Amino acid sequence: MWYNAPMEQLKTVTPSLTENLGESEVFIDFQQRLSRAAGIDRPVLIIGERGSGKEIAASRLHFLSLRWQEPLVTINCAALPQSLIETELFGHEAGAFTGAAKARKGRFEEAHGGTIFLDEIGLIPLEVQEKILRVVEYGTFERVGSSKTYEVDVRIVGATNADLPALCTEGTFKQDLLDRLSFEVLFLPPLRERRDDILLLANHFAARMAREIHRDEVPELSLEVEADLLSYPWPGNIRELKNTIERAVYRSDGNEITSVTINPFENPFASPEETGVHQSGYDVASKPLSTFAQVREEVVVLFLRRALDQSGGSQKSASELLGLTYDQFRVLYRKHREQLS
Repeated sequence: MWYNAPMEQLKTVTPSLTENLGESEVFIDFQQRLSRAAGIDRPVLIIGERGSGKEIAASRLHFLSLRWQEPLVTINCAALPQSLIETELFGHEAGAFTGAAKARKGRFEEAHGGTIFLDEIGLIPLEVQEKILRVVEYGTFERVGSSKTYEVDVRIVGATNADLPALCTEGTFKQDLLDRLSFEVLFLPPLRERRDDILLLANHFAARMAREIHRDEVPELSLEVEADLLSYPWPGNIRELKNTIERAVYRSDGNEITSVTINPFENPFASPEETGVHQSGYDVASKPLSTFAQVREEVVVLFLRRALDQSGGSQKSASELLGLTYDQFRVLYRKHREQLS
């Protein structure tokens, strides 16, 4: 199991970093590559899907580096209007623009000696990218509205879920800057590739939520719920799993969670036509025992269709969701192709 920093550094780590848990091979491999990169004082890019933990990974990178006692400054470039990103990063002098009554440091100055984490780095305007390039090359910049040159010593860690080389081809990201920031590029594995970590994380989130709402005991996940969690592709990754489990804990009355609501926007009053959900049309428990063979075949079709829906039609992904080999899935698919069409 991996945590975010050595014990002697944990006192400086925020509580959210302890969510960096995992025992799967792909996650451990990522953490090992990240740990190796942390000791080299060079820029790093972290590529990952939404909700996969890019900020936590950047924090771990900082706290494992030689800069760990210095500031870690985070800026989400997607949360700022593009017209304000330059001022936010490099600061401004008094009178630089309307409302600038006094001089203000930027994030690069605040991060001096430490690390600056640029989340959603692909959204930074080209003119600001030029100034970042100068920081990387020469360690210097000017505040907005000033000709005075400032020196800064900072390590840049960028994160995005965008295809940065494609943005360079489109002309919206500078190739020179990408070349200098990509000393190491770390691809954060999505949760669907970390099946062995899903229940570990789910139980962690359940325990933390139980403490938050002052529950005496942590509710356990039923086998049915565990199966649902393991079969879902988690497009929202760890953030989506966290919301799902915390919602289930606060809604539960007993010491076992027997159901979870993954999609909170699922309308309980919608018609089958509105939801697009395939209905079985019968209650299995009420079927006569003599209909076992027929019911079994219908259930197989329902599960095949559900897996194909969740995997976007990919038979390989559908077989993984069902815990089948690809060959086993293909046998069932060919047998029931007409019912699935």
